[in-house]
Amino acid sequence: TPPSPHSPSNGSSRKLSVDEMYLSDTGGQYLDGTTDITRTVHWAPPPPAPYREAYTRGLMGNIDLSRLVFPPNTAGGAVESFARRALWDVGLNYGHGTGHGIGNFLSVHEWPVGFQSNNVPLTAGMFTSIEPGYYRDGEFGIRIEDVALVVEAQTEKPFLTFEVVSLVPYDRNLIDLRLLSPEQIRYLNAYYETIRARVGPELQRQQLEEAYRWLQRSTEP
Repeated sequence: TPPSPHSPSNGSSRKLSVDEMYLSDTGGQYLDGTTDITRTVHWAPPPPAPYREAYTRGLMGNIDLSRLVFPPNTAGGAVESFARRALWDVGLNYGHGTGHGIGNFLSVHEWPVGFQSNNVPLTAGMFTSIEPGYYRDGEFGIRIEDVALVVEAQTEKPFLTFEVVSLVPYDRNLIDLRLLSPEQIRYLNAYYETIRARVGPELQRQQLEEAYRWLQRSTEP
């Protein structure tokens, strides 16, 4: 039988090196939900400065949109520039959408939720991706994609915010801490505490010790 198009072969496979970016866009469909998570990694110590800056600014945009508090019935298109601002500050941008609706055991890209100008207003209970990135033709690309749930914010009047429900650490090797604000670092540490609390016990239950040790290293404050 012919090999699967998703299986590597000696004729078409490409070796990964420690000198380049590796972007992994992953997902699965389960009875209780659909996932769509992208992480970008680089294994060289340290990666080139342009790689780290682009990655960090993409992460800053992910954080800034994820922690945003906004009025009810706000359209996604009205707030998506929060994901781009850190890139815009230095003249960078990305040419794809900032996020899309995600179905519950349905479509990975599900209309009408999202951050385009013609998407419906955001309301509690909606699932959307948040996925800023940056691509330099012929050189490298990054994307940092999480699944977020629209929830009510802890405000006196009923405002909304996002709860990120994908629990996967970001690549510490690519984060330039000098660019992050204290608020962004606090958000990152709280996210890592959540990952440890929710994912760590499950890895131990399944006796995945190597994965557990990796998780602990990857979620240090």
